[in-house]
Amino acid sequence: LEEITPKLVQDTGNILKQGYLEKRSREHSFFGSEWQKRWCVLNRRTFYYYANEKSKQPKGTFSIEHYSARLAFHLRKDSRKRCCFELICPGKRTYEFTAPSPAEAEDWVDQIQFLLKDLSSLTIPYDEEGEEELYNDVDSSDSANTASHNTTLNQDEPNIEMEEDDIYEVLPGKQPN
Repeated sequence: LEEITPKLVQDTGNILKQGYLEKRSREHSFFGSEWQKRWCVLNRRTFYYYANEKSKQPKGTFSIEHYSARLAFHLRKDSRKRCCFELICPGKRTYEFTAPSPAEAEDWVDQIQFLLKDLSSLTIPYDEEGEEELYNDVDSSDSANTASHNTTLNQDEPNIEMEEDDIYEVLPGKQPN
């Protein structure tokens, strides 16, 4: 049951970057603001956006896998055009953002590109069916790290007894050091 409930901003885990961005809304209207200020959070696989920093429920969330990030000066005509970037994925929605500064926009793009490069180098395939697996992966990797750390600490004693035995195979023609 816990895996199914949406995570709070503070619970998203492994946050790589977060901050306020302006996000272009999908519905362009004459009356409403085209750009809305959103609290954005990037973790290892997912991009979340909230109404504000204190919001419990995200206004939206999407997996950044298969997306690409790039600066996009064409999105605005005003003085903030150098602060714009977009997330693009063929066949999926394009997300358009304005950062507080050009340097901040570059940093968001750099962080996302770094993350995408890291995701594409993973050998374990990711099942996109549900977010539950994302949280299970995070939990199980934490407990695995703890377990391997504990076994490393406990290996001191058996190593003392094994020093007499030669645990390395000597290859023909090679002299042991």
